Order: sequence, then structure tokens, then C-alpha cells
Amino acid sequence: MKNRIALLALVVCLLLVLISPVSAQTGTGLAVTGSSVKVNFPATIDFALSVKSNTEVADIRLHYTVERMGFARVVSEAYVEFQPAKTVEARWTWDMRRTGGLPPGSNLEYWWTVKDSGGGQLATDRAKLKLDDNRFTWRSKTQGKVTIYWYQGDDVFANRLMTATQEALARLAADTGAALEQPVRIFVYGNYDDLRGSMIFPQEWTGGVAFTEYGILAIGIAPNNISWGTGAIAHELSHLTIHQMTYNPYGGMPTWLDEGLAMNTEGELEPDFTVLLIDAIAKNKLLTVRSIASPFSAYSDESRLAYAQSYSIVRFLTDTYGKDKMFELLKTFRHGSGYDEAFVKVYGFDMDELNSLWRAYLTKKAAWMPVVPEVPRAAGTFTALPACA
Repeated sequence: MKNRIALLALVVCLLLVLISPVSAQTGTGLAVTGSSVKVNFPATIDFALSVKSNTEVADIRLHYTVERMGFARVVSEAYVEFQPAKTVEARWTWDMRRTGGLPPGSNLEYWWTVKDSGGGQLATDRAKLKLDDNRFTWRSKTQGKVTIYWYQGDDVFANRLMTATQEALARLAADTGAALEQPVRIFVYGNYDDLRGSMIFPQEWTGGVAFTEYGILAIGIAPNNISWGTGAIAHELSHLTIHQMTYNPYGGMPTWLDEGLAMNTEGELEPDFTVLLIDAIAKNKLLTVRSIASPFSAYSDESRLAYAQSYSIVRFLTDTYGKDKMFELLKTFRHGSGYDEAFVKVYGFDMDELNSLWRAYLTKKAAWMPVVPEVPRAAGTFTALPACA
């Protein structure tokens, strides 16, 4: 018999079989005789339940929840269609190719409820499933609130990555006062192909993904590409930290602020971005602060200029007004403040006036900026977040 299921779904990463313990209310002899879950990483997850009763089994449901940041506990249900009988083998296939993906290292909790036609009912004990990517044998290293998982490269490689994360957190704290509130986990894949193999329908250019609600970063870094990797980790780690600090149910913050903080956490602005800024000033093609408060353009040249400007705007704010003001701004966004309202409250001006002040600052600074040749940026440094991130 084929079983069809309607579901609210997230996605899982794993390959194993687990047996779930059972607790039951057996007024009519209703009992679970077996329960298992098998995950085919990263495409599907199959849940199975065997039940028997003195009367016909009338209703079977699977309940599940995924651990992530939120303001309410969300429990999803899968309704299983089956032919009523005294003995039932129920199965539910969760097709993650339709629902999107969860990151490696996330946690799922699930349980079954069953009713029969005689009024009997039971609920299985809640079972936990840790969603690891078991294609690889992972090693781990923890310092403070950061844990790095890796499988390719030696301890020196992992130590360099950990040093880069701690230095990035120190720079972010020095510029903004922001710090991690919850632990984060960084999964370092040995190459981009391995990384993309952990995702459902990834973009071919994906080099790293920050799953901000889960406190997880998945990134592809080969041991011979560590210079790019340390910068990319710093960038995405900033996103995780700022997300934790500003998380609220009402609204976010300007894209340029989030990306500008991340780029500053990487370190000095790279030469090719400096060239973009100087050229935009000379040709009067700077984008307005308000226009880059929304997601950046899909056009590469305009998007790269938006990143360069984001770095510059954040640098202007921190250099001119200090880290205490930036820290206050981030706390204001945590309360769900609108963009202009937040800037007026903290700095005394809205984003249009910020645009004027920053342009004056940048034009004056550009007069002594050195003209440097453009250097192509390594592929994958800036990556779009998937829908589940």
C-alpha cells in the first residue's frame, strides 16, 4: 500500500536508523510494535510506525519540531493516509527536494500519536535526531562559543581557522560592541562540491552559507585556500553575531548595515573595491544609502559597488561617532525600530541626511586615496543565503 502525506516541512541531513521508545495508553489494546526513521542525506527522510489494536486503527500522525531561534515553539504535523485495520504499517516519506534544507548539525525532535476506533490512544516518547552530514568523518575544535568541524586538513589548518574566528569576533566587538550571545558551529567542507552536496539545489557559485537562525555556518575551504577562507569565515560570522544581537519578530535592519559590518569584520577594504568607490565618485555614480537598504542588485557590477559602499558607510559611522553609537543602533534595531526612526534616535539624522554626510566624507577622503589596480576577488566570497537560512 502506498501512503500519501501532507506536511509542513523543513529539511534534514543524515543517514541512519533510529528506534523510538514508546509510551502508550492502551485501553483497547492499542500498542506500537515498531518505530524507525531513515534519512537519505540530503534528499529524503522516511519515518515508519507499526501499530496494532483490538479495534481498527483510525488515526496516525507524526509531530516534529526543529531547534532554531524563534519567539514561539512551532510543531508541525504530518497526517498519514492508510487503510484502517487492526494492524497497520504506516510510513511517511519527507521529500526534502520539495521543502528546502536544514544545515548540518541542526536538531530535530519527533513523536507519533495514534488513535483507534474504540477510543484508545497513545503517544510515543519524543525522540531526538541530530542531523549530521555522515558522508565525512568530522573532527572538532572549540574555543569560547565557537566550534569548528572539519575533515580535511591537519590541526594547523584548524588552528588557523579558529584564530581567524577569534580575531574577527574581536574586531567586531571593537567596532560595534557586538558579541555572540549563543554558541555557533562552523562546518568546514574540504571543497565547494562537498559543500554543495550538503544542500538541496544549491547555486553553482555557492561558497558558504550562514544559517543565522540555527547559529550554523557551512563553508567550503580547501587547506590550500585558507587565505580566502579566513576572510569568508569572518564575514559570515559577523552575520551570525549581528543576527543574534538584533533578532526580533518585527523587522530587520538595512542590508548595507549588515553587509558593511561583515566586510569591516573581514579587515581592510580590498583594492578592487577601493577602485570601484573612486570610480563611482569620479563619475557621480554612487548609489544612495536608502537604495541599498534593500537587497542588493542581481547585476554583478552594481552589487559589488553596493558592498564597497556598505563597507565605507559603516566605517564612516564608526570612525566619526564611535562604537558606542553603533552598539546603541544595533540594540535599537533589536526592538523592531524602523530604519529612519533608529538613525534619528541614535544619531539625530535619517538615512537621507546620512547619505549627504557620508558622501561629503567619502569625497574628501577620495582626494588622497591611492589609485590601485583592480584585483579580481576570489569566487564565493559573497554568497546569497538560501531560503532556509
